[in-house]
Amino acid sequence: MLSDRILFIDADALVLDKPPGLPVDTPRHGGDSVERRLDELKAGFKRPPTAMHRLDQDTSGCLLFARNRRARAQLQQAFEARRVEKAYLALIGTEVGEESGTISLPLTKRSSAEAGWRMVSDPKGQEAVTHWRRIAVRDGRTLVEFRPVTGRTHQIRVHAREAFGGGIVGDRIYGIPGGAMLLHASRLVVPREGKTTIDVTAPLPDQWPEEWRSEP
Repeated sequence: MLSDRILFIDADALVLDKPPGLPVDTPRHGGDSVERRLDELKAGFKRPPTAMHRLDQDTSGCLLFARNRRARAQLQQAFEARRVEKAYLALIGTEVGEESGTISLPLTKRSSAEAGWRMVSDPKGQEAVTHWRRIAVRDGRTLVEFRPVTGRTHQIRVHAREAFGGGIVGDRIYGIPGGAMLLHASRLVVPREGKTTIDVTAPLPDQWPEEWRSEP
């Protein structure tokens, strides 16, 4: 039950620890999704909550919902003003030498009949900025924390590849295919006018190797 994975809840907002492999929106071909299971997140309310942002299907972790119309408008304003802080953990398939940095690389969507669509770097694309810091290096791989300033589709996945070469372990499109994609929305901080700031952390899921789950 998704209700067992709620990290935070009050009358206005809810934060879910989304499991990996579950899409937020129902796929065109059908199948399971958070959208189809919103009734599990009503928590006593008549209406189900509304997702305020998206996570890729294979990305796990913090997903914010509004529980009423007023909260939805306020949370949307917080996102638009870039007051919401999001942190992601990713396992990079190369050794990262620097301790921290900022990736500023505009992105655009590109489609082809052979490969379908994906996000690519393009000087004329939309602004995309991500701060990052190295957490640990082991056996040729690096645990990195990413803090996106903008919220472009696949932003962290593309930025990881462009900045570090190897990309994210398990990312079959932009990184190193094979196994689960090791990208996790680890922390979410949402300031709210007149209410307590939401500040939640989601633990790394079991699909991550044991030696990395004890690292952050």
